[in-house]
Amino acid sequence: MGIVIIIAFLGLFIIGFPVVYAILLPAILYILVEGFPLGLLAQRITYALDSFPLVAVPIFIFVGNLMNLSGVTERIFRFADTLVGRAPGGLAQVNIFSSLIFSGMSGAALADVGGLGKIEIEAMRKRGFSAPFSAAVTAASAVVGPIFPPSIPLIVYGSVTSVSIVQLLLAGIVPALICVALLMLTAAMLSLRHAMPRAERWPTLREIWHSFLPALPAIIAPVLMISGMLFGLFTPTEAAAVTAVYVILISALVYRELTWSHLWHSTLATVRSTSAILIIVAAAALFGWILAVEQVPQDFAAMILQLSTNPVVLLLIANLIFFIAGMFLDSTTATLLVVPVIAPPMVLAGVDPVHLGIVAIFNLMIGLLTPPMGLSLFLVCSIAEISLRDLLKALAPFYIPLLATLGVITFAPDLVLWLPSFLR
Repeated sequence: MGIVIIIAFLGLFIIGFPVVYAILLPAILYILVEGFPLGLLAQRITYALDSFPLVAVPIFIFVGNLMNLSGVTERIFRFADTLVGRAPGGLAQVNIFSSLIFSGMSGAALADVGGLGKIEIEAMRKRGFSAPFSAAVTAASAVVGPIFPPSIPLIVYGSVTSVSIVQLLLAGIVPALICVALLMLTAAMLSLRHAMPRAERWPTLREIWHSFLPALPAIIAPVLMISGMLFGLFTPTEAAAVTAVYVILISALVYRELTWSHLWHSTLATVRSTSAILIIVAAAALFGWILAVEQVPQDFAAMILQLSTNPVVLLLIANLIFFIAGMFLDSTTATLLVVPVIAPPMVLAGVDPVHLGIVAIFNLMIGLLTPPMGLSLFLVCSIAEISLRDLLKALAPFYIPLLATLGVITFAPDLVLWLPSFLR
């Protein structure tokens, strides 16, 4: 029955059912056929959402929405533009750096591309960059956000696997910085080769200082959150709350741009995004419970361990599985459906679950950019109003830094686990 449920989900998804219905309908049918009480539906869904770590999800989403509406994002963007606008690539470098800071906050990679990505593409086009290159930089840099704190996908992964969310968030910092450095290097080389626009001159110290001062309170926000978790001052959920209070204070008292309208619209956007995420969490929890009852994870673990017990080989297999899953599903859905099946045999063979989390989420992000079914590709094409062929042509050079980062993440676990090791 477990295999039948999986096939039913895939069939409904392929023919166009929304992912929540594709998950729920086979699950409900299973409960009816097997004679379980209908009250089990409510019990499993309630149990899935009764999770303290998941409280961080709506708070981080609220912080991201508030930062965008109250001008915090704009000030950081302006400071980065002043600082590196003259560097090869100019605004493309600013685009990549901004994605590092902000794109992990909305809770879903596709929402990141549709929200912050739209602003970045429009800004680059106004500066004279071609639409395909602007779209390619935006799509490639959106991969970084979900492994850099705050990261909703890593919080979801931690809640599914019962792995320390603090360690997961800290583990994402070094790989994200490596990926950003490689993406910036690629953007600089392409910009020099094709003589792309950049600022006419380097800024003076006075100009840097005048753009830095307004951005300083905003820059402190992510620093406050990361340092607080690193030194054990608060949990990820508490970090989200502290950051939310801090952003509200600087928006109201320092920038004086926060209005009741901003709070209201940020709250509404947060409710919409959170509802979309948590309904998938609830449905996937029921689906996962059915697979556990049917012992699908145990059967899959036995099959995988028959192939190899070498952690490196298993990580390569996991790379392929998560990569393919990312081509079809958003990161939250893929994490909830695939991780409970993949993680047990990996951990049993000696793969660190924190290391596996970074490998999994980064693969899912690359899968979203990979034809023929990469979901981010079509969204970016729609935003930039370009053809898929033009986007893929401009995006091709950026697969090199992304795959290089994936190689580092896969084969250098000590580098990934360096920061989390301080908490162990």
